[in-house]
Amino acid sequence: MIRVESVHVAFETGSRRHTVLSDIDLDLRDGSFTVVLGPSGCGKTTLLNVIAGFVAPTAGKVTLDGVTVTGPGAERGVVSQDDTLLPWQNVAQNVGFGLKLLGLPRDAWRDKVDSLLALTGLSEYASYPLWKISGGMRQRVNLARSLAVDPRYLLLDEPLGALDAFTRQRMQEYLLQLWTRYDKAMLMITHDITEALFMATDLVLMRGGPGRIDTVRALDFGRRFAAGESARAIRNDPAFVGLRDELETKFFADEGETI
Repeated sequence: MIRVESVHVAFETGSRRHTVLSDIDLDLRDGSFTVVLGPSGCGKTTLLNVIAGFVAPTAGKVTLDGVTVTGPGAERGVVSQDDTLLPWQNVAQNVGFGLKLLGLPRDAWRDKVDSLLALTGLSEYASYPLWKISGGMRQRVNLARSLAVDPRYLLLDEPLGALDAFTRQRMQEYLLQLWTRYDKAMLMITHDITEALFMATDLVLMRGGPGRIDTVRALDFGRRFAAGESARAIRNDPAFVGLRDELETKFFADEGETI
């Protein structure tokens, strides 16, 4: 389990000290799909970067199975909204890039790449250059590349933010299918309320000024989809609609906060 304990993050900006996160406590349980939702500027991405080991907390600590996290590690894969694929490599080469860095024999990493391409629906595009595939496909390549090195936790920083509405909904469903198939703990950052409700087993609501956790809610909509219920039925469920309206009117309307 990843545990965030009393984490505080502050940066010096000239002569001023800017507090980004204040007194953050959070547990990422194995097998959970944790979604962090909050207004722009509340520190969501900073929290992910602390968990990933990219940013050191000013105070407090992050532990993995009781051991303090001091930097990035192979057990924590990261997928960002920004395109980090290698444009001079084709789809299959991008998926296998991390495996080649690990020094695996060619036959071993090729078999794993072929399996991931099949799982992500990209087999027929294996030899395609990146410029020939869509934004949704590129993000699937990003996900497959992260899964290739078999991280225990997958950290997703607004991975669907650049996609159109239709592709975004399809990718939400696809991510839940991957989560079920691989049984990995996932942490996703978003500012989209409907997306957060649909996907989260643990919904973390953050406020800004400085960034802090308001509450953590247990949800079952994502598990219902994973169990076979249709996405449309879930999104039209009165409980889903009611919670979405509650967050829009009671949580994010406070203090003029916007998503």
